[in-house]
Amino acid sequence: MSASIETRASWVVAGISLAILGTSFGSPWVAVVALKTIAAETGGARSVPAFASSLAWFGSGLGGIAMGWLADRWGVRWTVTIGTTMIAVGLAIAALGQDLLGQTNALYIGHGVFVGLTGMAGLNAPLYVYVSRWFDRRRGSALALIASGQYIAGALWPPIFERAIEAYGWRTTMLVFGLFQATVILPLAAIFLKRPPEVAHPTGTAADAVRPAVLGWPPNLVFVMLMVAAFCCCVPMSMPQAHLVALCSDLGITPARGAIMLSLLLGTAFFSRQMWGWIADRIGGLTTVLIGSVWQFFCIIAFAATQDEAGLFAVSAIFGLGFSGIIPAYALIARELFPAREAGWRIPALLCCSGFGMASGGWFAGLLYDHFGYYAPAFETGLAFNAVNLVLIGTLVARRGMGLKPHPVSAFG
Repeated sequence: MSASIETRASWVVAGISLAILGTSFGSPWVAVVALKTIAAETGGARSVPAFASSLAWFGSGLGGIAMGWLADRWGVRWTVTIGTTMIAVGLAIAALGQDLLGQTNALYIGHGVFVGLTGMAGLNAPLYVYVSRWFDRRRGSALALIASGQYIAGALWPPIFERAIEAYGWRTTMLVFGLFQATVILPLAAIFLKRPPEVAHPTGTAADAVRPAVLGWPPNLVFVMLMVAAFCCCVPMSMPQAHLVALCSDLGITPARGAIMLSLLLGTAFFSRQMWGWIADRIGGLTTVLIGSVWQFFCIIAFAATQDEAGLFAVSAIFGLGFSGIIPAYALIARELFPAREAGWRIPALLCCSGFGMASGGWFAGLLYDHFGYYAPAFETGLAFNAVNLVLIGTLVARRGMGLKPHPVSAFG
């Protein structure tokens, strides 16, 4: 058995990546916390600020594919540096560009083009691939750790933003946070993001000429199923996260309590994600996704049925405990079923689909709320997408259970 590439430096890199993502992922949350305030300035439609924050996720997913390619060639330090700078520019445009672009366009361009497409895209997918190359034995745990950056951001920033918005307004809050995240991330990237140990992969060999089946099917068929499943599971996943504060306000619960509830949801998601990483290293990524998706399905039903503050606090905590292992498990699946030399595009492609799902869910919920005036139709739509995910992942788990083995990747780490 070959020596492990994991060292203490591997965990240092994972910890720094977590800090970078936990800081940068705060950028879309200003619009989420200020959703009703911004909506009041744009004609009262909640779909406008919801779509702005969704565009950040759309852009992050789409741009992540290109940024993953660039990171393979230039190094992740450069994509993180570019992305961090673009986040600051995008938040400045969203906050200050209303006179030149109009408020709605400023929000859309700032979040979609800069915060997402050229900003978070340079950090999220490249860091997933980068960290996966520092690990070979506890890769699931490491990916779960850095994927928790989203939930650190969600637990940490909404209460801070809520107070800052109340005191200084959402524009000042957005602008100051853009400068803050650049001040924190740029030095970390320059000092710690070094070349990973797993960088050279065999290419052009006779083995490459024949592509063995994955779970008994053509590899790219399985991969398309995974991409669709990743999109479908993230549509319902994002709905409570994007609209919980607004939902609480509709039910007579103060925005401050709603922000605390959101922090509870994402805080429990952070801690349970570490547990799911440990579990994924033992049962595999596919089974982890299946369990998390079933858990999420029943929690969405509970969100739709719960109307009181205590109940919503309980459902938020339970939801956070269950769904949190899903997204890093997709990255783990890409490493389990496909060769490491393909990680540079397969992991970003899966994260792109999950990002599109996250973006679509928040946007759909805003559109459906604007049409119906309440959130039940949005949750029902989320359940339909969740059901499609269960069918796809359940099929792949069943084929694995039939003894159809994944693509052998041990030679590639």
